[in-house]
Amino acid sequence: MTGIFVTGTDTGVGKTIISCGIAAALKEKKVDVGVFKPFLSGITRENPESDTFLLKKMSGTALSDEEVTPFQFSEPLSPYVAAQLEGTSVQFDEVLERWNMIKTKHEFFIVEGAGGIAVPLGESFLVSHLIKALELPVVIVARPDLGTINHTFLTVHYAREAGLKVAGIVINGASDTRDPSQKTNPKMIEEWCEVPILGITPKLNDMTNEKIKKMVKDNVNIASLTK
Repeated sequence: MTGIFVTGTDTGVGKTIISCGIAAALKEKKVDVGVFKPFLSGITRENPESDTFLLKKMSGTALSDEEVTPFQFSEPLSPYVAAQLEGTSVQFDEVLERWNMIKTKHEFFIVEGAGGIAVPLGESFLVSHLIKALELPVVIVARPDLGTINHTFLTVHYAREAGLKVAGIVINGASDTRDPSQKTNPKMIEEWCEVPILGITPKLNDMTNEKIKKMVKDNVNIASLTK
């Protein structure tokens, strides 16, 4: 099994859209692709608008909703805090147990985190700890506009300090008419982070499944992710 772990510089940067687009593009290339998003907050995994539902549909996996997302919480907060409000908690070994149950069911897995790389998932473990345990290279999804150099630089360097391999960065949500920050940010990010930009994807107003797949196919270096 090979794969990638998709994280972001922040919440709401488009991790799921990029993950889904990559999954659909790989599926079209006849890659046996599975998805794993262990934590979901603020919505049920069965909801057609949930990340779990979209990831399953775009990848074509036969995994169940609970196999894709074993831990869900009502409040739209970090998983650790959301779990505390429900009087429960998730142990690190529980997450790894769920992963070990499915990791051999596909040749390639796309694992998606929650929020950014240092979001607390449970008592004493963060997204970064999960990435390290899964031993997958990281794809970082970043915003295109002012401030993204700082956020991306911090994320890349934190990942390296944690001993993680960064495969590259996808800048998501670029405007049709890019302002000076959007025009200059990709070059600056590559220069300062010393990590390749895998793609710059446009902002989608009409996010149909087919448009998401086409956006990623046309703008992201998919081939580099399967090497």
